[in-house]
Amino acid sequence: MARVKSGFTGERAIVLPKSIIEELEYDELGSLLRITDIGFYPKADFHFRKRNKDEASQYILIYCIDGFGWVELNGIKYNMSADQLMILPKRKAHSYGSNSSNPWTIYWIHFDGDKAGLFAEGFDKPYRLNPANDSRIEDRLHLFEEIYSTLKNGYSKANLSYSISVLFHFLGSLKFLGAYRDSMSTNHNEYDVLDNAIHFMRENIHKRLVLKEISDFSGLSTSHFSNLFHMKTGYSPVSYFLQLKVQQACHYLDFSDMKINQIAMTIGYDDPFYFSRFFSKIMGMSPTVYRNKKKG
Repeated sequence: MARVKSGFTGERAIVLPKSIIEELEYDELGSLLRITDIGFYPKADFHFRKRNKDEASQYILIYCIDGFGWVELNGIKYNMSADQLMILPKRKAHSYGSNSSNPWTIYWIHFDGDKAGLFAEGFDKPYRLNPANDSRIEDRLHLFEEIYSTLKNGYSKANLSYSISVLFHFLGSLKFLGAYRDSMSTNHNEYDVLDNAIHFMRENIHKRLVLKEISDFSGLSTSHFSNLFHMKTGYSPVSYFLQLKVQQACHYLDFSDMKINQIAMTIGYDDPFYFSRFFSKIMGMSPTVYRNKKKG
């Protein structure tokens, strides 16, 4: 079976130069926490990596948002699926890879520093982040994109310091999960079942949800849920979900230099032509035309 480290359709990755990493080791902020590599691998067919303890020179966060994969650490093989993450410890031999029939889609970060172990502790086996009313998964993925976009703009002192600051926030949202969720919480009695369903859609914007999954989350029958949803919004649940996907795509078109196929992958479509067709149907123009259109 073929095994590859990278080269996946729609992938994004940044590997910081060795000279920059060495500078960060002596930086007031970078000595505490620093990024060495960051990326996004969608539908990573035949993805496989293996490192001995000397090669495992950083902590490695793997956040699976779709599909399946596996991680082997300390002689134990763990299966991973959507909404699970794991942080591989530094100086521990390991291997990992994607499932052959349904390969994983993962966000990943390699990081190090004096405080890195604090954030990694307790995540050396798969940890599930279930979408819920207060899960804030969408917010966390925006933090990832902010780190990535900042580093892609270059390795200036300001960019490096800001990306590290956001990394503290990103890792803190995992380490102190309860506080992170509670910081934006309100009285849940104020939320009705449809508000919760829309939140569920936003938290799963990177997936291909079907009506039954959304109605199951609401606790209502499919027909009753659909009728209530249409009465409130004027749209079917699936149509509304597609609009949310397009809204997210517009954000990336406006505020990032991601390629069209990369944006498609991020919102759950591995066929960029299909993505362009439904984007054009909703927006009245192709993603490329939208990106080049003057706004404001």
